[in-house]
Amino acid sequence: MALATRQRRPLPSDLRATASSPTTSYTKVDKPKRSDGENEGVDKGLGWLLPLICLGMLRHMSAMSNIIHDCDEVFNYWEPLHYLLYKSGFQTWEYSSQFALRSYLYILLHKLVGWPASWWFGEEKVRVLYAVRIFLAVLSVISDAALVVALSRKYGKRLASYTLAMLCLASGCFFASTSFLPSSFSMYAMSLSSALFLFNKPAMALSVAATGVILGWPFSILAFLPLTIYSLVKRFKSVFLTGVVTSVILMVLSLLVDYRYYKRWTSSVINLLVYNVIGGGESHLYGTEGPSFYLRNGFNNFNFCFVFALLFLAILPIAKKKYAPELLVVVSPVYLWIAFMSLQPHKEERFLYPIYPLICVAASAVIESFPDLFRDKYNPNDTSVLVMIAKFLRPLALGLILCSSHARTFSLINGYSAPIEIYKHLDYYDDAGTGSVLCIGSEWHRFPSSFFIPDYVGQVRWLDDGFTGLLPIPFNSSLGGTSAAPSYFNNKNKASEEQYLTDPEQCTFLIELQLQRPYPTRGSDLSTWEIVAALPYLDRELSPPLYRSFFIPYHWQQKNVFGQYRLLRRIPK
Repeated sequence: MALATRQRRPLPSDLRATASSPTTSYTKVDKPKRSDGENEGVDKGLGWLLPLICLGMLRHMSAMSNIIHDCDEVFNYWEPLHYLLYKSGFQTWEYSSQFALRSYLYILLHKLVGWPASWWFGEEKVRVLYAVRIFLAVLSVISDAALVVALSRKYGKRLASYTLAMLCLASGCFFASTSFLPSSFSMYAMSLSSALFLFNKPAMALSVAATGVILGWPFSILAFLPLTIYSLVKRFKSVFLTGVVTSVILMVLSLLVDYRYYKRWTSSVINLLVYNVIGGGESHLYGTEGPSFYLRNGFNNFNFCFVFALLFLAILPIAKKKYAPELLVVVSPVYLWIAFMSLQPHKEERFLYPIYPLICVAASAVIESFPDLFRDKYNPNDTSVLVMIAKFLRPLALGLILCSSHARTFSLINGYSAPIEIYKHLDYYDDAGTGSVLCIGSEWHRFPSSFFIPDYVGQVRWLDDGFTGLLPIPFNSSLGGTSAAPSYFNNKNKASEEQYLTDPEQCTFLIELQLQRPYPTRGSDLSTWEIVAALPYLDRELSPPLYRSFFIPYHWQQKNVFGQYRLLRRIPK
């Protein structure tokens, strides 16, 4: 019988040599546990409760106070949802079955909440809008909380806590989290897929990423590319099969839903990609910006958090052992996405939404690494004066970011919320009678959606104030509703004869922004119009950039210039 070979017990020096191997990436879970029974009290990082409570409170505040940042959110998402619920609403050329660039599958996801809410609240349509926003807030809370917990378990409480604070209070995250936009949905998917990746579940991470791309915004596929490639290299078979199955299921589902509403076999996902990529697209027709647009916009929405996020690669050589490769994979879309989007002529603030959570993660990692910049690499317990100062600077930097973020959020909500609030005053003037006509001129792009229009208002019509582009026109049920391909729509952004009301005398109400300008407006004729409601609106052109962008106590009200956002009613003759 063969004799068993006796193995020697590994010496402590062997364990130290293995742990200090340069090829081993240190994480929080690698910390050795005590063998004397004290490991029961070892810190396991942040639990789920704190992130859920903190994010829940802030996202609820966002849902209730968020403004409409982009007319695309209204006309391409809120209005189609309103049509599916109430059979009335504005249609854009992208929803014409001739072009079919927008997916009704994304709208249906929100109808799952909107339909029972519309039944529950009855005629109070505004509450339906806020119910859908609460749903968006819940999606954001779950995905961001998962990211915080994953960071805590992988890298410790400090990094996770910094990220949680920024996710809660950063102005960009505050507003993007409850915006009804595909880019916001891709942002949820980015947070959740990054969390699953850090939880070492690459197959599930890729499945969520595919959902964010197909159900949300197809162009966000570039932002998910680093995570996808690394996951495929790590576990090719399971990740590949999961990604393919998820993609096929969602594409088939999207195809069936598009057929249901467009009444022809077409794929809105493919149509959108073909129009913008293969066909060259004509997004420049809707405005262009310079290459520094996203850098300026990033600082406005994240202030110094954005600056620190861009410095992540600079501190990586020092913090490589802590953060490479996993956190580098998670954060890398920040650089990839900003570089790619900056090369496109047409730029919108919402295009950066998918990487907003990653900006917070990257900035938190840089702040957490302040002491590492001065610590002796051969002495991890270095307590020199510079190291202690660096530790002291961490909460100061975080506090500066959070205070600046609150100042930005406060300024936007209080300076630009009038368009939403003024439409709520229509509820008090139902004595105007059924079939009243609400007219809007140059303020069409701040229309907050038909959810704010009471039932007694029969029509919302645009007045010609010199805009030469194509405006949304109400869905026409007689032509087929969602399956219609009206001749007045085009993809050249050329105005249609159908879009304007030719006789302003038909207007019962008028929405108008009165600014300090040398020319009169329609509402200036007080013999024809009575001002029934007016709210202050920040005048961007006449207000100093610093004071209009950030709320500075005792100066915001004094330094800025305000106009009046008015609801006017025609005086009976």
